[in-house]
Amino acid sequence: MVAATVRREVRETMSSLSKEVRELRRSLSALEKRVASLETAVARAPAYGGRLPRLQVSDKELRRSRVTPATIKKLRARQGITQAQLAAIIGVTGPAVAQWETGTSEPSEENRRVLVALRKASQRDIERLLAAKGMSLGRGRAGRKK
Repeated sequence: MVAATVRREVRETMSSLSKEVRELRRSLSALEKRVASLETAVARAPAYGGRLPRLQVSDKELRRSRVTPATIKKLRARQGITQAQLAAIIGVTGPAVAQWETGTSEPSEENRRVLVALRKASQRDIERLLAAKGMSLGRGRAGRKK
C-alpha cells in the first residue's frame, strides 16, 4: 500500500517536471532560432567602416538652395550614381527620382534637404551610404566618362 502511494506521488511529481522540461526546451528552441536569425542579419549587414555620414543642412541653406530637375541630374552625374542608388540613399523609389528629374513631381521638403546635403557629400560618404543600403557604387551610366 505504501509502495503504491509512493509510486503515485513520484509519477505526479515526474509528470509536472516533465511538462516544465518540455516547456523549457520549447523556449530554448525559440531563443536559439532568434539568435540564429540575428546572427544571419548581422552577417548580411554591410560593413561600411564606421558611422554613417549625417546628411543635414540648415533651414537657411535649404531656403537658399534651388532643387530643380537639372540640379538633381547634375548631382547624380557629379556623384556618379544611378537613379536607383540616389533613391536608395534618400529612401524613395526609383520612379520618384525619375519624376523629379523630368519635372513631373517635386521632392518633399525632407527629401530636398537630403538632396542639398548630398551636394556636399564626399565620394566616401556616398559609398558608405550605399553600403548601408546593401548597394555598391558600381559605375553605371551616370558614372561613365566620355
